[in-house]
Amino acid sequence: MSTRYTLARHTPGAGLKEHESQIDMRAMRAYRRNRVREQLVTRDYGACVLFNPYNIRYATGARNLQVFSAHSPGRYLFLPVDGPVILFDPWIVGEWPNPVETIDEFRPATRWTYYSHGPRFREQAKLWAIEIADLVNAHCRGNKRLAIDRIDPEPFEELKALGVEQFWAQEALEHARVIKCPEEIACMSISVSVCDAGLYSMRESLRPGLTENELWATFIQTCYSLGAESVEMRLLSSGGRTNPWHQECGDRLIRCGDLVLFDSDMVGPFGYYADISRTFHCGPGRPTGQQRKLYQMAYEEIQHNIGLFQPGATFKEITDKAYKAPDEFLPYRDAVAHGVGVTDEYPMIQKPMDWAAQGYDGVVEENMTLCVESYMGVVGGSDGVKLEEQIVITSSGPQLLSTFPFEEDLLNGR
Repeated sequence: MSTRYTLARHTPGAGLKEHESQIDMRAMRAYRRNRVREQLVTRDYGACVLFNPYNIRYATGARNLQVFSAHSPGRYLFLPVDGPVILFDPWIVGEWPNPVETIDEFRPATRWTYYSHGPRFREQAKLWAIEIADLVNAHCRGNKRLAIDRIDPEPFEELKALGVEQFWAQEALEHARVIKCPEEIACMSISVSVCDAGLYSMRESLRPGLTENELWATFIQTCYSLGAESVEMRLLSSGGRTNPWHQECGDRLIRCGDLVLFDSDMVGPFGYYADISRTFHCGPGRPTGQQRKLYQMAYEEIQHNIGLFQPGATFKEITDKAYKAPDEFLPYRDAVAHGVGVTDEYPMIQKPMDWAAQGYDGVVEENMTLCVESYMGVVGGSDGVKLEEQIVITSSGPQLLSTFPFEEDLLNGR
């Protein structure tokens, strides 16, 4: 399907080739670390401590046990405005096996989880606080304003008792991550190309009698074989389960005539997110008139809204000019768009009816990357349609990162 927007068809290679320029990973890591430090300076923080594995990945390029670390804090990073960057990891004994130049020192971590220390977790929380306070005193030049992205009550109180002021680091990290360097966009392009391959595998595999889980597994197998790091969600549903949206895949058998909705939510090679949604029709046979209507409306919404993302446009202007669906579709609405990088990121741009309660303003800038999405389905309806495109903002406007086509039978069928 043709589009009036530029397609990002040039995807850099992931391996070394004499005739192609390669991604400068060192330059990318330095850019990202410096972006974090700039945000710390802006907010007058002396340092940050990061537990969120996506934040650590962004700030240093290092990763280890990402999914486990997301729910079991134990791996963390000390990053001062000016001083040594120290990574603490409880699972690595000896030297760090994958050293990167953004990390000056590697140390074993002090964990305070109940899982690891039972009723003695408070002792560990105190030891952790003492070590962090010592680092602040040694490397922050008297600035005891420390940004932390996540912390439990016990270590918070222990650190507070040692005279360290604590602030939420996520605001600084989100603003650091929002503007991508060229190397980041190249990495994201590779991730999206892997996602496109996974979507192709799913589309080719789709047939009546396949379960939702089996179809989802074709996406996983393809993406993991091409270097994907993880898939955050299992958002795939079919038939009557397409309405409402946000249902994970299960063992339902896909039938002739079903719509199949899918949202990728994939962390691809080099740690960059691919967040693309498509809706397929399972043949044989042709889509119904209602299925085509829903699909065409969803397509019209994302095409209209993508065009609003011009450099210099404000979030409020985009909200005010966003596609207006009929009222019966509003209960199940998505936001207009959200940022994307190492995961879903700032900003979230709301629909007009959500502005008063949740909206905030900002400006679209060159090298922001976003996902523009639509869900069309009415309360009590038998079908729903989900579409989503990933874009990068260039000096001349939005550019599509995904090249995966839309469904001709649903878009133009009669």
